[in-house]
Amino acid sequence: MSGRTKLGVLVSGSGSNLQALLDACARPDFPAEVAVVVSNVGTAFALERAKKAGVAAVVLDHKAFGSRADFEKALVDTLVSAGVEWVCLAGFMRLLGTDFLGHFPGKVLNIHPSLLPAFPGLHAQRQALERGVKLAGCTVHFVDPGMDTGPIIAQAVVPVLPGDDEAALTARILKEEHRLYPLVVKLVSTGAVRLEGGRVVTAAGPAMGEQSLRNPGEPG
Repeated sequence: MSGRTKLGVLVSGSGSNLQALLDACARPDFPAEVAVVVSNVGTAFALERAKKAGVAAVVLDHKAFGSRADFEKALVDTLVSAGVEWVCLAGFMRLLGTDFLGHFPGKVLNIHPSLLPAFPGLHAQRQALERGVKLAGCTVHFVDPGMDTGPIIAQAVVPVLPGDDEAALTARILKEEHRLYPLVVKLVSTGAVRLEGGRVVTAAGPAMGEQSLRNPGEPG
């Protein structure tokens, strides 16, 4: 399929959300393709996932750069040279500054394992368990310079069950992450969702947008 939206995926770890995107992009009817995967950690397993899928994998160790600005310039150069139109953070453990975001205005996505704005930052699942919430989940949002503070596009909810530990809750949330992220990428790639004036806009209108993002099994 020609004319597909080119994605750049930034990773730091195992890359299970990268795999979900790679699997989605392998479908002939999916409107996007992963053009390059970039990791700031040379040992990240996500790099192996990219290579197995035949996708360019690049290591940019942030510690090898003299400043955050230099690191982000190298990131931008790598993504631009690959023709990237949308940037997807998939377990990328670095905050991105305004200079980087300015090169991809309104076109940087992140997925976070909580129902934002609750529990931003690290160990969101542990935070949820410590606070005793009954519902957890994941959020896909546009990225701004803050930590998990950008405009929310879509969320998926999972129950917190009696006896859950961090591993069990993480696994339950991950299943929804792997469903939700490709769905949002499809919506932004086709223009069905966009960022306008700091607000998330759905081309089909709010009602249809809510319907398309509803969890499987939820009542209509």
